[in-house]
Amino acid sequence: MSEIARPTSTLMSVEQAADYLGLAVSTLNKWRCIGNGPTYFKMGRAVRYAEKDLENYLISSRAEMTAEYQ
Repeated sequence: MSEIARPTSTLMSVEQAADYLGLAVSTLNKWRCIGNGPTYFKMGRAVRYAEKDLENYLISSRAEMTAEYQ
């Protein structure tokens, strides 16, 4: 019998991910609709975020000054 593959990080609900990032749930929902934000898993109607993906998103969003956004 083969082993079941397990995720390498904790999976979080949209509410948990929003809390982790300090954002509103509606922000994550909007980002998913327009294709922005951290990557996520879609399993039927359930949306889950891997903790490692959220950490990577935070790291990639880091900036030193406002001019970097222009």
